[in-house]
Amino acid sequence: MSRSGNEPKDHEAGPAAYDATPYLPKRGGLPAHRQAAAECRGCPLFEKATGTVFGEGTSTARIVLVGEQPGDQEDRRGEPFVGPAGRLLDKALAEAGIDRDNTYVTNAVKHFKFTLAESGKRRIHKAPNLRELTACRPWLRAELRLIRPDVVVALGATAGKALLGRSFRVTKDRGTLIPLPDEDGRDEEAERWAVATLHPSAVLRSDDRDAAYAGLVADLEVAAQALRKGR
Repeated sequence: MSRSGNEPKDHEAGPAAYDATPYLPKRGGLPAHRQAAAECRGCPLFEKATGTVFGEGTSTARIVLVGEQPGDQEDRRGEPFVGPAGRLLDKALAEAGIDRDNTYVTNAVKHFKFTLAESGKRRIHKAPNLRELTACRPWLRAELRLIRPDVVVALGATAGKALLGRSFRVTKDRGTLIPLPDEDGRDEEAERWAVATLHPSAVLRSDDRDAAYAGLVADLEVAAQALRKGR
């Protein structure tokens, strides 16, 4: 079946190349990119996942939230942040004064990476490695280029590394405004910021969930303040 003009031309395209670039459409907005991403074979993660989980939200969002990768429920439903971590994120956004309907949520990696439990039924999350993260990065860059947000929130270490480089440490850099590298063609004079915080799933796993949740809300409030100042 034809890929409707999105088929990669590079003979090295495919899982062995670990690069999603050949699968990106040459033109079009978020709908075109979402359609093309559904057929991405830029790394081996597509082989076991149910499908690609692209970002969701308004194309005019001033704030983009980036997680690590889709989880089990996200993979099954094809939408980001619809499981327990997503519900906790929705609650934290509301407390921080950020309208969830005016955000865009996505992940650094678009396929669910997992191992099977001994029973062979339950799928257990497994963190993507650097090669997989790098392979998927063209999709994230394209989303940021098309949306042009004022603030990007990195939810967890993997998202932080995808946005800010391998030296990023969430424990050291969270809760502060960090200049976001300009990689999407945006006017260099326009200020744009990243704010790092814990991934909501880390809050759910925390021994002191109340304190971890309070920290998440406080970090999101930093992002909310940056939005208000940028108006």
